[in-house]
Amino acid sequence: MSINVNFFDPDFQNSPFDQYAELRQDAPVYQDPATKIFHVSRFEDVRHVLQHPQIFSGKTRRASDPQSARQKTVNAMFEAQGWLPSATLIGRDEPNHKQMRAMFNEAFRPAKIDAMDSFVQETAESLFDDFAAQGHCDWVQAMAVPLPLTIIVKQMGAPAEDLWRIKSWTDAFFKRISMMLSEAEEIGCIEKEIEAQHYFQPIFDRLRAHPDDSLLSDLVNREIPEWGRTLNNEELHAEMMADTFVGGSETTTNALSAGIKLLIENPAVWNQLRDDQDSYLRPFIEEVLRLESPVQMLLRRATEQTTIGETDIPEGALIGVRYGAANRDDSQFSCPAEIDLNRKKPGAHLAFGSGIHHCLGAPLARRELWWGFKTFLDRVETASFAPDIQFDYHPHCLLRALKSLDIEFTLK
Repeated sequence: MSINVNFFDPDFQNSPFDQYAELRQDAPVYQDPATKIFHVSRFEDVRHVLQHPQIFSGKTRRASDPQSARQKTVNAMFEAQGWLPSATLIGRDEPNHKQMRAMFNEAFRPAKIDAMDSFVQETAESLFDDFAAQGHCDWVQAMAVPLPLTIIVKQMGAPAEDLWRIKSWTDAFFKRISMMLSEAEEIGCIEKEIEAQHYFQPIFDRLRAHPDDSLLSDLVNREIPEWGRTLNNEELHAEMMADTFVGGSETTTNALSAGIKLLIENPAVWNQLRDDQDSYLRPFIEEVLRLESPVQMLLRRATEQTTIGETDIPEGALIGVRYGAANRDDSQFSCPAEIDLNRKKPGAHLAFGSGIHHCLGAPLARRELWWGFKTFLDRVETASFAPDIQFDYHPHCLLRALKSLDIEFTLK
């Protein structure tokens, strides 16, 4: 059977799951003729790639790769006007990755997440109070964006009043990694990122002189023993945008949006949750993550000639790790397109990755999802989609993000 998938088609990005099923069945390792990327869609194959980082590197660009004219323009802008960001955590291999990741492990250890619980709860309830009396809202704008972003803004010690300004910068980074922009559009996004750099650089300088108890102060001042130094400005700017503000908010935003959409579409599931939140809310969170996979794909590069399944992969090839396809693999999950709150292993999905690059913020994301969904369930009696609603997703090859979710509701 001939398979032809256009991963850049907005129709595919709005609803990729039928084509994912075709790929798993007929072309589980599919080489896109346009980009030459090998897209991996079966659960076991995806897990194999993630579990073997020595073969499938996070460094998607090699030092020997020639730079395109567009990349040279991008780099020159950062170097002339700001700071050229270094590799982020996901773009590092061992032992360098482990050494840098150790800095974040302290911030996301269970005791610290537990200590944040009341703040996450208070934030979710306060946000809901802001629109409760109206009986309608755009859930994305009213709750899904500000809840996780408020938490990471507090963690990083940034002023709360700058939240929406920071959001404009994370939006620029989000768009730039979409693989969907023209060169002119990418340059516009870089201008916003450089604006963010000039916002944060004085904060770095202040924290070097006067450390405080914020996570950002820790990132600025903690020495990596194996490196014999703290992070430089280029490394800090990369971490600020990719692994803290975007990594710490965007995927949770997308899951919070997807979950309410699924809840309204599945009244039987809502009834289960209404009857017994203690038993079913955590499985619901895991099903949302599995079904919607806020991160649909990330890239890896083969460091040697190898195989995935029965497909030969040449050294240097790019691999598209399709979490969104793997998480609906019927060889791994019974009735994979349905919400099942009684799955024996509800968290056995790949939404947060696997192996050394497993998302270190997963416990905090689950806490934010818990209070975001619980606040909705505790306060809302009925809900429906607004008339003429359209479910449009941002054009993006890596992430799955609803643009808006207009709902109407009655309170308990």
